[in-house]
Amino acid sequence: MYDTIIIGAGPAGLTAAIYGKNARKNILVLEKETYGGQILKADKIKNYPGFNEISGYEFATKLYNQVKELGCEINFEEVIEIKNNNEFKEIITKKNTYKTKSIIIATGAENRKLGLPNEDELLGKGISYCATCDGMLFKDKVVAITGGGNTAIDDALYLSNIVKKIYVIYRQKEFRIDSINLDKLKNKDNVEFILNSNITMVNGNKILESVTVKENDTNIEKVINLDGLFIAIGHIPVSGMCKNIVQTDDKGYIIAGEECKTNIDGIFVAGDIRVKGIRQLTTACSDGTVAMLNACKYLTQKKH
Repeated sequence: MYDTIIIGAGPAGLTAAIYGKNARKNILVLEKETYGGQILKADKIKNYPGFNEISGYEFATKLYNQVKELGCEINFEEVIEIKNNNEFKEIITKKNTYKTKSIIIATGAENRKLGLPNEDELLGKGISYCATCDGMLFKDKVVAITGGGNTAIDDALYLSNIVKKIYVIYRQKEFRIDSINLDKLKNKDNVEFILNSNITMVNGNKILESVTVKENDTNIEKVINLDGLFIAIGHIPVSGMCKNIVQTDDKGYIIAGEECKTNIDGIFVAGDIRVKGIRQLTTACSDGTVAMLNACKYLTQKKH
């Protein structure tokens, strides 16, 4: 019987593990793929306190090694179901069934992809899913962003203050959002809108060189030379294993306040999987801290 099982070995989950082990709790971390989560794919991180610049791989590896050195057990198994038995919880993976007194869900969210050939190969080599993470890497360069929601518009406005030129590519003929930032974006001299169009190819060998864009009505294609492409078409929360247990919103994100408590006693949530306004590396680590400290309080209360 574990004190806490953490599902997910990204920054939120690993931070939670550090606090759990420092509190002398019996902790197990379960991860279906590899440690680090989405940050592992970041070419450079320039906005995390304490580091002027560090690669996503180096940051994730340092965090993982720190957890291992504390003696934390980490098993690479995919969780397929969570059961709440009141006195304890059960976590069922493809290999085992584990019992635990509390759970922290830190499974994160996956970037929604364009689904194009070469997209994965060029990730971190010109393609990014996070403008605030990677924007400064493209200072005074030519970039594009694809998407039509508030995130895409906000990111485009942010990038317009950094880059030489930005193309905003959207599949609809007009934006369906009411945004002050959209009005500001339209008044920018270095912004060009390409509407009613889709990116059909991302081109480049070792780095991104250009994108091919097709106009929907005419099927006319054109190639746009770029240094960077930001994809802002949404995320997919990794919450399938717990949707029938904890409360989620209509998109699948787990509902919890700043204390990271779900609607089920003893089940907490941390990181990008939580309903929240800002999803950054720093906020993920913050969630991991809060979730574990509240899990420790829960464990103490159960003793009395």
